[in-house]
Amino acid sequence: MVAARAGVSVATVSLVANGKTAGRVSEDNISRVREAITELGYVVDGIGSSLAKGVSSIVILVAPDISNPFFAKVIGGVRESLGPSYQLLLSVTDSGEFPKADDVRKLMSLRPAGLLVDAPNAGFLADLSVAGPLVLLDAPGLESVAPAVNLDVAQGARELAAHLADAGHRRVAYLDSVTGTETFTIRREAFLAEAAARGMSVDADHMPATTIDVGEAAAAFAAAWPDWQREGVTAVVCATDTHAYGVLQEARVAGVRIPEELAVAGFDDLPYSATSSPGLTSVHLPAALLGLKAGEQLRRLMEGQALEQEELTLESSLVVRGSTSPAET
Repeated sequence: MVAARAGVSVATVSLVANGKTAGRVSEDNISRVREAITELGYVVDGIGSSLAKGVSSIVILVAPDISNPFFAKVIGGVRESLGPSYQLLLSVTDSGEFPKADDVRKLMSLRPAGLLVDAPNAGFLADLSVAGPLVLLDAPGLESVAPAVNLDVAQGARELAAHLADAGHRRVAYLDSVTGTETFTIRREAFLAEAAARGMSVDADHMPATTIDVGEAAAAFAAAWPDWQREGVTAVVCATDTHAYGVLQEARVAGVRIPEELAVAGFDDLPYSATSSPGLTSVHLPAALLGLKAGEQLRRLMEGQALEQEELTLESSLVVRGSTSPAET
């Protein structure tokens, strides 16, 4: 229909629609085809094109718990790295759940150019078992499966434990995430190990875990605080900043003074952490850079280039604010 409207061949329409006109189609024919495309509302059949070529321009990003605001920055970094040549498709789950391999395999029928998997676990990757370009994000211990861009969350966790120990805290509580990914295990275990080495105790029998949700975290803190207060807890470390926002919210309701009676800290260093009241001490994890580097690695693989490094590690760092130190603003 487009060819008939423009008075050209179907092959000419294909060249214009796919941006392959250089030296092959006259400006006059390009103009007429574009006008016909606009008038008829023609859209290239991406699935048909991918079947013909054997691969599409789609990149799939698999991410757990998209309710976590951290992933918005990761997605932004990936999108920037891919550029206009690729379309990003997200495979996400409900809060607190991890994607299932069967669901991702169904998306593979779209013949994606590449796959990114954020914060996977070993079982998911074993079940997935797909061919083609694959890059992992925040996947410590799984580097043998595929190229990976990781975050050194353990270093930040150790810095946080040292900061609280130096401030005189001896009894500390931990509010965890129910998301079963390796990154949460590592940040928790690294913090607990460093805390023990520095003379701080954390009661493992009273370690609640919730989805990455302010309201859920607030409710968990409200339930745990009476016991924590009787045990002499003076600091709460949260698996994410979102959990920490819930603690700060409920602490205000309960009349708990932050940080004089209770220090609060988190992981991620989300934008609101600098403007919360008080500002939230947090382990900074470079989310946008994580997405950017992973996207760059995947793009090299998709375009047939060799990787200079199979594994990249991005540093974490502690940002101290008023929620743990009255002197900070």
